[in-house]
Amino acid sequence: MRTLRLLRPDAWHGKPPSHHDPQFGKLHHWLASRGSLTSRIVEHFDDFNLVRLMQRAKLPHVDERRELRLRERELAVVREVLLRDGARPLVFAHSLVARRDLRGEWRGLSRLGARPLAEMLFHDATVVRLPMEYKKIDCRHPLYRRAQQVAPFTASAVWARRSVFLKHGRPLLVTEVFLGAMP
Repeated sequence: MRTLRLLRPDAWHGKPPSHHDPQFGKLHHWLASRGSLTSRIVEHFDDFNLVRLMQRAKLPHVDERRELRLRERELAVVREVLLRDGARPLVFAHSLVARRDLRGEWRGLSRLGARPLAEMLFHDATVVRLPMEYKKIDCRHPLYRRAQQVAPFTASAVWARRSVFLKHGRPLLVTEVFLGAMP
């Protein structure tokens, strides 16, 4: 099973970029941190704000469907936000939960509005975070294209990380795309 996962073109990996990577090594500490990314950004930037871009039911991408254990045409509720410093976009966040779980374990998601998802995830003792995965994405990846659409940037590739959060065994997938403005 592990070998098959490594051969898939959409495979995510268990390690962030090396400290020594000349292009992306500076992001290592941002990518590898297991705590709330929102909290770290608030500590580091003076003018943090969050813009909720959308929240609606739609079909997840193939690799997301696998993570949420959804059937082929089963809908997920997708929430997208930009984490910004003033008007400068830092991170594009894309979160998904099975639509059926929005009425169950993850019902609080529908009441978040423009508040950070981290308020739900890191302040609830029943939520467990699974190991993070990493991927350098480019124009071939749908999340790169979506991030480019909502916060245009010049980089030909950007790093993303994702992890599944479980609440009473029900998964919520959070993917964070690190935009060019990150230090």
